Amino acid sequence: MLERQATAVPVGPSRLSLGWTAVLKVRELNVLMALLLVVALISFSTPYFMTTDNLMGVFRSFSLIAIMSIGMVMVIITGGIDLSVGSVMGLSSLVTALGFQSGLPTIVCILGGLVTGLLFGLFNGVLITVVRLPPFIATLGSLSIGRGLMYIITHGVPLTPDTPDIFSQIGQGYVGLVPIPVVIMLAMTIIFSILMRKTRFGRHVYATGGNELAARLSGVKTARVKLLVYMLSGLIASIAGIISFSRYLSAEPASGFGAELDVIAAAAIGGASLAGGVGSVEGAIIGAALAGIIANGVVLMNIDTYAQQAITGAVILIAVSLDVWRNRARGG
Repeated sequence: MLERQATAVPVGPSRLSLGWTAVLKVRELNVLMALLLVVALISFSTPYFMTTDNLMGVFRSFSLIAIMSIGMVMVIITGGIDLSVGSVMGLSSLVTALGFQSGLPTIVCILGGLVTGLLFGLFNGVLITVVRLPPFIATLGSLSIGRGLMYIITHGVPLTPDTPDIFSQIGQGYVGLVPIPVVIMLAMTIIFSILMRKTRFGRHVYATGGNELAARLSGVKTARVKLLVYMLSGLIASIAGIISFSRYLSAEPASGFGAELDVIAAAAIGGASLAGGVGSVEGAIIGAALAGIIANGVVLMNIDTYAQQAITGAVILIAVSLDVWRNRARGG
């Protein structure tokens, strides 16, 4: 009887530890807490932050990075990286502009931009799955090819063709008080969250990144999964490029330059592990929001804008460090 009582005593603490472990598994919790803390600090520092106009402007400003981070986080979950998203964004914007300059219908111009992104994604996927190049090298090459093509086509001169009003509404319009790019971002977040969490494809993406050999032995066609993921990343980057052109109505030769770093940062801040197998669409969106809000806060609080990248870098280090601590605590 005494032995039964002695063995029954640890039940309470073990339940607490199970509850703590469950909390630790919420990978987006750290960055969400950081986001709320940053929002609170900026709100106390300046009365202009929480105004409707400012918030909608912030949402619009980070929406393109957030959209591209959806594709990037899927690539990172497979254990890869896509450095070409900035170039794909710019080239898709340029192809769309060339379509309007040639007098093609709006739908054809948009499809041209989307096909450009899809083809670049396919190119990356073939290099990685067939040629067996490391993702870093393959997409770095694609980045340079895409950027070079933009300068060859434009000769360094922005392209500003006439566009119909219905097209400009994609980047400049509103649904109520909410900018259309933000609506598109939210819709894509919901769609791809469901895709990653509720479908066989999503499970195969996580399995490929978690243990590719085990996934292959269990019947997952890992090469096909990677190919599809890079194609989706290219397609999503082209959507961002079309929205960007619709907003500014000018295809700049430097459009999307350096965007890949912001996109990777958003995914990393949002809890994606560069080792693969871990990450979420929601986390990437929160990471993009955090970076965007920090950028806005730097301006509103009259902090030197050159400090923005340093602050973002510090946030990345803190977020990743907390992630490492959480993993150790969960394992211990």
